[in-house]
Amino acid sequence: KSAVARPWERKFLGYSVTVHRETRLKIAPASVQRFKKKLRALLRQGRGRNLRGLLTELAPILRGWAAYFRLSEVKVTWESLDQWLRRKLRAILWKQWKTWRTRLRELVRLGLSRERAAASACNGRGTWWNAGASHLNEAVPNALLQRWGLVSLQQEQRRLACNV
Repeated sequence: KSAVARPWERKFLGYSVTVHRETRLKIAPASVQRFKKKLRALLRQGRGRNLRGLLTELAPILRGWAAYFRLSEVKVTWESLDQWLRRKLRAILWKQWKTWRTRLRELVRLGLSRERAAASACNGRGTWWNAGASHLNEAVPNALLQRWGLVSLQQEQRRLACNV
């Protein structure tokens, strides 16, 4: 509040402003990092639990965060947070399907062809890589995660911003 600096170098109540000619409110990078840290802790607790139960627990947190930052006008932050969260959830699923046999069975059950599921289940790559790979994005699309109860931060912010 009392520092002397350019407006885009400062943050106030979790917000910052853009550098462009027309200044717009954005979420401060430090706020995004704090939010990710909080979500990581919650997601770490949910590794052995049902993903739908974890999503119902996450919903009020996501809605509250979107409500607080509803004045933000920069949508890139919302998009990247949504992508990051979906990838984390897919990584949890991949970890829960511990063996290649379970991964194969679940990928086929979710609609992948048997050949593609077999190649994906035995690829030997890490959890984070597989969470972002096309086979898991096709097997667990965004629409399926939303049906299971995932709240899209971007959609929630857009909905709340219309009411301001």
